Amino acid sequence: MKATQANFAGTASRAASQCGVFFFCGPDEAGAAAAAQKIISLFADPGERIDLSGADLKREPILLGDEARSRSLFGGNRHIYVRSSGDEVHDAVANLIDGTGDACPVLIVATSATDKSRTAKLLEKRADALVAMFYPPDLRSLTAAVREIADGAGLRLNGDIAERIARGAGMDIRLARSEVEKLALYLDASPASPKPADAEALLAIGAKTDEDGFMPLVNAALSGDTARLPGELTRMRELSLNPVGVLLAVERRVAQLGQISARIGADGSIADVIESESKARRIFWKDKGDISRQLKAWHGPQMGRLVSRLLELHRALLGNSVAGEMLLAQGLTTIARAAAGQARRR
Repeated sequence: MKATQANFAGTASRAASQCGVFFFCGPDEAGAAAAAQKIISLFADPGERIDLSGADLKREPILLGDEARSRSLFGGNRHIYVRSSGDEVHDAVANLIDGTGDACPVLIVATSATDKSRTAKLLEKRADALVAMFYPPDLRSLTAAVREIADGAGLRLNGDIAERIARGAGMDIRLARSEVEKLALYLDASPASPKPADAEALLAIGAKTDEDGFMPLVNAALSGDTARLPGELTRMRELSLNPVGVLLAVERRVAQLGQISARIGADGSIADVIESESKARRIFWKDKGDISRQLKAWHGPQMGRLVSRLLELHRALLGNSVAGEMLLAQGLTTIARAAAGQARRR
């Protein structure tokens, strides 16, 4: 079974009851992860969650099948959640579907994979599997999604408030959902007792994006601002910003840069495409300067190198959460120095 970003919501209920393997892929890791959580919420009894990494399954392909068919320590239901990159899990998934006996649900969020990957091809024609691909949303679609989430939580949002939530969440549907849930709790809203939400309520519960958000650090690293980066890394430590959350924000911006870079082509004008994207409301006007600087540093072959570096950093953080802050600081410093070098050469 195959789903797209557009029809996933209508497919989710049937897939949750019919499928045992779920492969969520595409450049929008946040959207893929949110889809996985949606499927889990539709299980009658999700039970115990078992987390595995793609790197582990690549080293030991039989592990997935063994875990999926083993019994829970407490005798209840269980499901397996896998974070992987590309086709790391191909052999493990092949072993799983070739095995015999009942298996618990397996949900795979695969960054840097597409619906054309080997793993997707292995699953897409099976009635007991779902392959769904997600692209980073534009502001208009995420604003609409925020309003839909708000409706379900009993909040009445106008377009301006929904757009502010979408922007403040850094175009991450998971963070946007969290903000809506906090807003509903603050206003004591529910589907049975809906409440209107205004700018004052949003200000009361929202993070101070300019001071406490991820983007100043993201922009310093990707723009090659080596003078500002140490201060942003210090702020990260002082505010206890989650290293994985920061890295996901970097990856979302890089996915956005990749899409814009593809529209520029080999000989196009960065300034012209930036202006076009801004008019189409796919770029917030305040972000135009940062995105322009970042494209000058990473447009072309350098983009591929940046993506590879981020994948290595992602694996390192997932494999060593204790040293996550140090690993992230080292990785972002390397990226910033490379961006600064590219800017000087151009």
